[in-house]
Amino acid sequence: MEEILKQALLYDFYGELLTGHQKRVYEDVVLNDYSFSEVAENLGISRQGVHDMIRRCNRLLTGYEEKLHLVERFISLRAQVGQIQKIAGEHRQDPAMKEIEGIAVSILEEL
Repeated sequence: MEEILKQALLYDFYGELLTGHQKRVYEDVVLNDYSFSEVAENLGISRQGVHDMIRRCNRLLTGYEEKLHLVERFISLRAQVGQIQKIAGEHRQDPAMKEIEGIAVSILEEL
């Protein structure tokens, strides 16, 4: 499950850098959970071609992350804002903390 989440996050951040054909194959296999055979039949390519395309896309997406670190920063930022929300929630009696908690919730919803 963790691998699927990682692939989905990488795709969310860097998917637009793939070609249209790569995006379609990747979405069908990774996000829509179609088998290689189903995708191959629908697109008129070989099962091996689908497999190779997924491997190539994973390499590309991972390479982008290694250079740009956007997913890493996103996960870190989400954790930090979650921590702010938790601390502010523990001190709700303070009106300022209530406001901070509201801001943290708003940021987490945006992420």
